[in-house]
Amino acid sequence: MQNRTSTETGNEKGRAADSVVAALEAQIVSGKLENLAPLPAERDLMEQFGTSRTVIREAISKLSSLGLVETRPRFRPVVRKPDYATVLHACGNVVQHLLTDRKGIKNLYNSRVFVERALVRDAALGAKKEDIIELKAALEDNRRAIPDSQEFYRTDVAFHGVLYRIPRNPIFPAIHEGYTSWLSPQWDQMLRSPERNEVNYIAHKAILEAILERDPAAAEEALTNHLKAAWEFVRVTFDWGDE
Repeated sequence: MQNRTSTETGNEKGRAADSVVAALEAQIVSGKLENLAPLPAERDLMEQFGTSRTVIREAISKLSSLGLVETRPRFRPVVRKPDYATVLHACGNVVQHLLTDRKGIKNLYNSRVFVERALVRDAALGAKKEDIIELKAALEDNRRAIPDSQEFYRTDVAFHGVLYRIPRNPIFPAIHEGYTSWLSPQWDQMLRSPERNEVNYIAHKAILEAILERDPAAAEEALTNHLKAAWEFVRVTFDWGDE
């Protein structure tokens, strides 16, 4: 392993880390570093690239910010081969900065409404038998969870998640995962009750009924009414005034 002196500058360390990042990224993409497998130990990486522990740790930090490795305290980083979810995960930190005020949250929420309006129309026009079975099962799970608000929230997310899978385009489930993770800090502050859960369940039922009727306009209307009512509850809860 090459020696590194204390006179090594920050720019030199940054360039060395970028070189390590590029090499490891190529190994992850090619499959040489197996998806979900631990990254080689720091000492092995130091020997492989002839650089210092500081440079390796900086490279791992950059790989983590790109979503190419998953880091946890006291564990070796785990390789994450890039996919659509990886791209959105890498955007997560930036998105969180855009959600520091209600305008940013509303903009993101409106984009979700826009996407889901199209998804329910698509479902009404083209959902297959297996999609309908999955939607019915998700709705039934949602109904059973009405008394338990934590479980209801999970089944609420799952019901909407089915809509994102119906087009069979891997981008949409990744988008759903993004919306869920980005908005969850706000939703976690919401007061939930069985009465409120039942209102949301009835809205989900209306969406499914419109899809079963193969009525895209009714499905879009049911979805829009549901998400508008949900936003109104958010607005009142946080006392955001007129939005």
